[in-house]
Amino acid sequence: MTKPPTPTADTVRRLVRSLLKEGAGDTSGPEARPVTAGGEHSTWWVGTRHVLRLAPDRDAAVRQRRELRLRDLTRPHLPVAVPASVAHGEWAPGLTYTLDTVIPGGTAEEHDVSAVGEADLAGLLTGLREVPVRQAETLGVPRTPPRSLEALRRMAVPAAERLAAADEFDPARLLQLTHPVAAQLAAQPGTAVLTHHDLKGEHLVVSADGRVRGVLDWTDAVVGDPAEDIAGLALAVGSGAAVRAATLAGYGPRPCLRGLWLARCDTVIRLTDRLEGRDDSPLPLLRTQLRRAWETILLERVTELREAPEDTQDTDEQ
Repeated sequence: MTKPPTPTADTVRRLVRSLLKEGAGDTSGPEARPVTAGGEHSTWWVGTRHVLRLAPDRDAAVRQRRELRLRDLTRPHLPVAVPASVAHGEWAPGLTYTLDTVIPGGTAEEHDVSAVGEADLAGLLTGLREVPVRQAETLGVPRTPPRSLEALRRMAVPAAERLAAADEFDPARLLQLTHPVAAQLAAQPGTAVLTHHDLKGEHLVVSADGRVRGVLDWTDAVVGDPAEDIAGLALAVGSGAAVRAATLAGYGPRPCLRGLWLARCDTVIRLTDRLEGRDDSPLPLLRTQLRRAWETILLERVTELREAPEDTQDTDEQ
């Protein structure tokens, strides 16, 4: 199999000069510098107003073509900005690019989300639920079944013990997620919606005043469990803000707590994988995500999750 080409700064400059008028009379072209955050795409800042994303392989190219169409579908439903492409095409045979206008702001890793920003996140979750699922699937957005929280719990328990041995985590904190509780928090039938499915901090554009101004990178979007986006927000902005936003969006205790526990189990497993050499994510980020996901929230204190399923019949989704 032929190895895909690796883009260079010269590749980027030549491409951008052909796309942007301001580069036409400048032999050096606009300044291009790689974006270091994330590793799924070859991404370059182009001057101060544009960002260029190059699909590194054919699978990524398929997802990027789908993303361009999906952004147009979601934009009317969302109160926050979605990147707009000023040009798109192929930078190498079969490999796509999109040149997007920069959405001003930092990331959720750089700025805290304010109370008004939480309302922005609620609008995001509400808007995603309003996107017609059939239209998204027509664009090629895959439908993904919900994850088993019980299976995730079984993976997280031994991982938590290994974190305890490394003095990173108290495994007793997982004891409240028993097998019956995990069963109660199973995804409910008929609740699948369009989900971003990668709402980590670097994909949320946040202004200095804490407003959420935009959401980046829609290549991993699926039709699936809305609790996955609640879980993503827990990692990005903390469990309290994530659950408050989801509640404002109309989600009840069950999907909120499901998202919370998906995030908590994920952070325990991923930090263990990192410490044992199976994950190359930045260690400080994984520790920060663990802390955010394990924030104690009011919903846990006022919602009873007992050993019998009948005790949570009032916590169904809408």
